[in-house]
Amino acid sequence: MHHDIASRTADLVLNPTDCPRRVLDVGCGTGLLLRLIAARQPEAEELIGIDAAAGMIATARSMANDSRLSFSEAVAEDLPFPGESFDLVVSTTSFDHWEDQGAGLSECARVLAPAGRLVLTDLFSPMLAPTLLVARRSRARTRNRVENLLKAAGFRTMVWHRLYALIICTVVAAK
Repeated sequence: MHHDIASRTADLVLNPTDCPRRVLDVGCGTGLLLRLIAARQPEAEELIGIDAAAGMIATARSMANDSRLSFSEAVAEDLPFPGESFDLVVSTTSFDHWEDQGAGLSECARVLAPAGRLVLTDLFSPMLAPTLLVARRSRARTRNRVENLLKAAGFRTMVWHRLYALIICTVVAAK
């Protein structure tokens, strides 16, 4: 399932008119999405993945098959990069695990170049609303909650895509 989600996200990320030079994957896990982007985007100069889990970073490094790929341990809420560093920021199925989703989106906006895009894929569905009544009360799992956080972080344009099954969706956002 994760491979399908990463592949479909890569399809959304890459189009013939868009050639991001610097790409950041927030919550990169094993680095699968970045490897897919690297294979399809020879013009990209640098593809960086961060993850909070040291084990995921070790796995991503061991599977890296391209010198443009690099991975380090970090969290979405405190990205170790200067402002306006990336043309594209992506994240697949890690957003629900961010400690502070609003702060993480603000950091994504900060490191994104003015003409850049954020591509965020995760559990976003009205079907998840019951989960917000108990354990996941503070999570942005519905379109409305996510859009409110994106707007607060400075994103103005948002386009939604149904990606996988009924609960995995992607929002493509720009400042």
